[in-house]
Amino acid sequence: MLNNFYKNKRVLLTGHTGFKGSWLSLWLSRLGAHVTGYALQPLSRPNLFEVCVIDKHVTSVIADIRDRDTLKGIAAKARPEIIFHLAAQPLVRYSYKKPAETFETNIMGTVNLLEVCRRISSVRSVIIVTSDKCYKNRNSNIGYKEVDPLGGYDPYSASKGCVELVTTAYANVCSSAAAPKHGALSISSVRAGNVIGGGDWSKDRIIPDCIRAFTRNKKIMVRYPDARRPWQHVLEPLYAYLLLGVRLYEKGPEFSGAWNFGPDKNDIKPVRWLVERVAKTWGEGASWKTDTGRHPHETHYLSLDCSKAKTRLGWHPQWDLDEALQKTVDWYKSFKDGEAMPELTMGQIKEYERALGGIAE
Repeated sequence: MLNNFYKNKRVLLTGHTGFKGSWLSLWLSRLGAHVTGYALQPLSRPNLFEVCVIDKHVTSVIADIRDRDTLKGIAAKARPEIIFHLAAQPLVRYSYKKPAETFETNIMGTVNLLEVCRRISSVRSVIIVTSDKCYKNRNSNIGYKEVDPLGGYDPYSASKGCVELVTTAYANVCSSAAAPKHGALSISSVRAGNVIGGGDWSKDRIIPDCIRAFTRNKKIMVRYPDARRPWQHVLEPLYAYLLLGVRLYEKGPEFSGAWNFGPDKNDIKPVRWLVERVAKTWGEGASWKTDTGRHPHETHYLSLDCSKAKTRLGWHPQWDLDEALQKTVDWYKSFKDGEAMPELTMGQIKEYERALGGIAE
């Protein structure tokens, strides 16, 4: 049971003010963990961190992951047993505008985090969140496996491929005879699909772009309607991270290395399909059209082979894409209607737990 494991565990969560980080903060709080969050201020207004009053659930530190000395001091004080590293520059299109910032944040931020980890003896499990875009893209409908070559056409994707190399190198450093005495430190990287869910207001992401357009009674402009992506609700990979945290803590090197967490193959859908379904679910005259302007390169097809996670971790997606979209649109409509979002958001976490068989009951 996750609640039996995470209760009173000390957790450091970088990126806790972001979309995924805010959901994970709430879930860890529900499971009884003592969470220290480390991140920049939320980048959008509104944002899930403030809407759900996340700072009531965690010890929140607003600081830059590129600031190694501050990170070291906070980690030394928190003495975490488990670390989830989500702090990153997460947007492909932004990386074209700010490549140096993207590389500094994603690569050196991860180096800083891992450098701190290997010198704090309390740390047992470290999970580094990268992306399905870390692979060398072949535009094939065959899902990428964890052993496939890394790559990256754009700065964001390249930075995530580099983070994978950095993570592997540090795992080797920490297991070498020359490493500082530490004990049982296990490190994994995790590669998820395109996550959706309530509370994401990032720029240049399809669901937030849809919601912004629909609430203003405008059409959503779609750049690549035929691009296919592995869509999944945000709680799917977060449960995988939590489960992997347990296994790393208990089994160590047996579960170290890279892991894919994506939807089943029938939920790899074109952007066109997703937007049409969101518009229909939203109602109120919501519609879309193709943006025929010039745009930066984007991969046409992305898919993950998650057989390793299914066979070795026992992880499986719980909500199909239709249910994930319904939960997502319900969340934004509730927000629009002024409902109590902390309770509603926690309610969706509880619904997901029930789908898993009541892991925190």
